[in-house]
Amino acid sequence: MSATIEPLFLVALNLTRRCNLRCAHCYLDAGTRDVGNGDELATADVVALLERIASLGNGTMIVLTGGEPLLRRDIETLARQATDLGHMVVVGTNGMLLDERRVAALQNAGVRAVGISLDSLKPAYHDSFRGLPGAWCATMKGIDTCRRAGLIFQIHFTVTDDNADELEDVIAFARDAGAAVLNVFFVVCTGRGRTLSNISIGNYEDVLRRLVKAAREETGLIVRARCAPHFKRLARQASPPLPITLAEGYEAGGCLAGTRYCRVTPEGDLTPCPYMEVSAGSVRETDFVQLWADAPLFKRLRSPVLEGRCGACEYVNLCGGCRARPFARDGNLMGEDFLCGYQPAGGPRIELAQPVDACTLVWSEEAEARLGHIPPFVRRFVRQRAEAYVRERGEQLVTAAHLRTLMQRRFGTSGAIPNPSPRN
Repeated sequence: MSATIEPLFLVALNLTRRCNLRCAHCYLDAGTRDVGNGDELATADVVALLERIASLGNGTMIVLTGGEPLLRRDIETLARQATDLGHMVVVGTNGMLLDERRVAALQNAGVRAVGISLDSLKPAYHDSFRGLPGAWCATMKGIDTCRRAGLIFQIHFTVTDDNADELEDVIAFARDAGAAVLNVFFVVCTGRGRTLSNISIGNYEDVLRRLVKAAREETGLIVRARCAPHFKRLARQASPPLPITLAEGYEAGGCLAGTRYCRVTPEGDLTPCPYMEVSAGSVRETDFVQLWADAPLFKRLRSPVLEGRCGACEYVNLCGGCRARPFARDGNLMGEDFLCGYQPAGGPRIELAQPVDACTLVWSEEAEARLGHIPPFVRRFVRQRAEAYVRERGEQLVTAAHLRTLMQRRFGTSGAIPNPSPRN
């Protein structure tokens, strides 16, 4: 593999097109519960794929999603295999099937967290958006079940012109519900979402500014924008600037698609991200490692020559725009991201900020080991909270006992790290 290729951070595995909903914005154009695709990768195919991904290094985050992945009878088997291979496993779900039995099974299979989609605090809106009466109530029950079981969960909120006014209320709900993360998604018009009225440029910019404010102010919840690299420009423009580094939970080098992130469809096609309906090749026909290293599509994304405002923008190294949007609309992978309203000022390109390690505290070996069991998307928050707690106590060594105390306060448990793999 070329030494210039960044480590593989995240792989989304769309395991099935079957779903118990029919969402207006579904990028996969997933079918109903009984209308799956007979050509889905079999259990053995997915396990072989997980092994090849593991050969690139430990710690890759694997998102098992769909459709609705909990409709796959082998979901726990796949999660267990991925965990045993050293992957960090997350399940992306609508939450409707997360009863106590299923949550326990996922925990026993090594699943570290679930991402649950919630598009409104208004049941009628959510049900309409998701295409099923009663969906909101079922999703809320799933959230409650995860909280009671101590399974880390994220809330995924898809924002449009119709629900943008709910943003602050959704942030407050996610915090009060005990979510670790709120991911705010912006629709890329692919799949069934091709005909969906998305979000205006003005609303898009306004929502991102509000997210920058929330990301700075929230202390018990990580708030992140997804499919919106322009968040990084607004974070840099804020006063004072909001740090955009891996230590703060953000990749600073623009869109991850094809660089540190990829997606595998239910049929085995490898794409740069779920919103790019273009295949770099099939994992059934070509080895995953070879495709990841050598596919022309990925090489182009790793050495982009951006056009229009994106190519002329001083924030190109920090942001670079979403590559899926111009490709979905015009078939131009390098086109400017038309949802961005920023006009380049013509100044020098802004260099990426380097992470600054301001920590003077020492972590015990046991504390570092326990931190390693926490999913990467909340690890930064746990580290910061632990260090603040230790400083408040006038101490200099972060210990496992400190982490147990904080976890007990957070989750009301005996102090165990939520959802550790029982076989690790």
